[in-house]
Amino acid sequence: MSCGKKYDSGSCVIDILKDIVDAQNDVLHDCTTSCEQSIADLLGDSNGGSGFDTVPVILYCKDGCKPFKGYGSKRSGDRCNVKGSFFFRVKSVDDDGCAILELLFSDRNGDDEDSRDDDPKSPADQSCRDLRASGICITVDLNCFCHVTCLPAASTL
Repeated sequence: MSCGKKYDSGSCVIDILKDIVDAQNDVLHDCTTSCEQSIADLLGDSNGGSGFDTVPVILYCKDGCKPFKGYGSKRSGDRCNVKGSFFFRVKSVDDDGCAILELLFSDRNGDDEDSRDDDPKSPADQSCRDLRASGICITVDLNCFCHVTCLPAASTL
């Protein structure tokens, strides 16, 4: 195959990747970590009643393909305590591609807000153990993203 040939999608990269997926599916090697697996785990398809309520995601911006870090704050007395996170729980998506995302944080020490990673430098620096919903929500335009990584399903509430 070459990119000089006209393919169904108009993109030789898409068509070649589709051919690769079709061939790989014939071999039956399943991903142990993927969005499909996380959704199946959330729904209890693989283990029966999972107890999970969230598929945590990492989004990557189109320009530069860097992981997106969202920021938000809960009112704490007279000050704002701004926190950043690469991990999100999708709360809603509308028909125009706008989504409300809730920032997720590792809560290794219970409800102590000071124990959370407040400003990780990359997703690899942020713990994904014991993720908890923060109540901090942001609105994003999903058309600004080119990639999504799903983390294993979790119980965050």
